[in-house]
Amino acid sequence: MKRRDFLLSAAITGVASTLRFYKLEAALQNNKVRVTSTPDLVAVMGGEPAAMLDKALAKFGGVQAFVKKGQTVVIKPNIGWDKSPNLAANTNPELVKALVKKCLAAGAKKVQVFDHTCQQWDNCYRNSGIKAAVESAGGEMLPANDGSHYQKVALPNGVRLKEAMIHKALLECDVWFNMPILKNHGGAKMSISMKNYMGIVWDRGFFHSSDLQQCIADICTYPKRPALNIVDAYRILYKNGPQGRNESDTAILKTLIVSPNIVAADTASIKFFNQVEKMDINAVGHIAKAEALHLGTRNLDSLKIERIKM
Repeated sequence: MKRRDFLLSAAITGVASTLRFYKLEAALQNNKVRVTSTPDLVAVMGGEPAAMLDKALAKFGGVQAFVKKGQTVVIKPNIGWDKSPNLAANTNPELVKALVKKCLAAGAKKVQVFDHTCQQWDNCYRNSGIKAAVESAGGEMLPANDGSHYQKVALPNGVRLKEAMIHKALLECDVWFNMPILKNHGGAKMSISMKNYMGIVWDRGFFHSSDLQQCIADICTYPKRPALNIVDAYRILYKNGPQGRNESDTAILKTLIVSPNIVAADTASIKFFNQVEKMDINAVGHIAKAEALHLGTRNLDSLKIERIKM
């Protein structure tokens, strides 16, 4: 099936896949675009990671709208797994590299990148390709493998999670960007922007023993919100997440979804994911729970959305 026009004034009419997916229905169907200088959400399709990031950020006024000269920036990708980029268990390293370069070009004093990994941290950093990508762009990889890197923070608006040990880099930075990959997850059902917050905390065992879906929503009440949630959907992991088993669990969709609204970013991402593998958004309980905590909206019809076909 050929890739069709990705219209700004109508729904996406098709998604091309390099694998065995045909007749994919429109993602974000029936949402209308309203004329605005700054959109609530941008979806870019059909380019390489750095080029799609350029297009998306331009709609928000460029990275300089968020990063000022002399500031310290943190980028939080998913680097949880000791997997190579072709397995889509971690954020695309070229996307991370592109954002590091943009932040430094905007005058950032330093750009730091970390994740509390699920497997041996230095192997995850190296084999994901993210360490090399970040350092080649002039950024710094921070360890997150020891409790000394974290500080206790109160979460008074959380329902179950009332406090958490959060990485000090996130507490001390001037601005941060949340950069998850779009993927299936066995426990949380989906791992996108909100689930990516589990990599900023040390004591995440509580999440798994005390209502995982609610705790994911609760950690997102941490008041220093990301400037943008930048969802990597260049190559997605559509089954056997969060690690995947082999490359057949992935699909190349060459898409980027960007929004400051974390609930909207994840809602749009799930709608897009459904064009490959069906996932009931109601099964992803942290989405509705986050909306109930006033962290964003699932009502995409109420938002100003821009769609860009490259």
